[in-house]
Amino acid sequence: MKELHIITPVKDSIESTLLTIEAIMASQLSIAHTYTVYNDFSTPENTARLEEAAKRYGFRLVNLSDLTSHPSPNYLLVLQTVQREALAADAGVCIVESDVIVRPDTLQGLVDGATAHEQCGIAASVTVDDNGDINYPYLYAKGMENRVVDTKRHCSFCCSLLTPALLRAYAFTELNPEKNWFDVTISHESLKHGLHNYLFTSLPVIHRPHQSRPWKQLKYKNPLKYYWLKFTKGLDKI
Repeated sequence: MKELHIITPVKDSIESTLLTIEAIMASQLSIAHTYTVYNDFSTPENTARLEEAAKRYGFRLVNLSDLTSHPSPNYLLVLQTVQREALAADAGVCIVESDVIVRPDTLQGLVDGATAHEQCGIAASVTVDDNGDINYPYLYAKGMENRVVDTKRHCSFCCSLLTPALLRAYAFTELNPEKNWFDVTISHESLKHGLHNYLFTSLPVIHRPHQSRPWKQLKYKNPLKYYWLKFTKGLDKI
């Protein structure tokens, strides 16, 4: 891994997104790195705020409206784009979603952890709430704090590093375009290609779930309505 490409896909939820950006820009990284925010059809007002933040912090902002007319979410386009760029640079890809706040040592810790563990496909940070307790989507890791877990469960892309080994092994052009999210598929493909996925409970990140997709809060507040929307409107295909 010669360098690290850090990305954040964004749709609105501007306040949490700006916290994500600020934390990433404060990261302590010794590896060469770039940071790109992919703006997935945020409102004009929030797009303007992202453009102002890009000028202030110096990250690259890609407005997906310049690349496609396909409605949000455009996670597939983002993944395929970053894979091409990473393969050309022998880089790892670290996805940090817009409802996550990393610590200064998180990203370098994932790089070091992925490098130290043979045949690593994905190195993921466990997610915690504001009180430091492990939360969704890693509730299964409660009781496994402060360790490295070689997991057969899927790694969420809340904060996950996809290694060059995985990016070389599996082409994201093979992903199902009818789906919206791909962390489950890519986690399974990593294992199918003989790689290991590691969950670092020693590198927790704060996760405030679904800040960028408020309707998904219904999963916890009104699950019947959530699943009705999911299946009748074809939302949230995993």
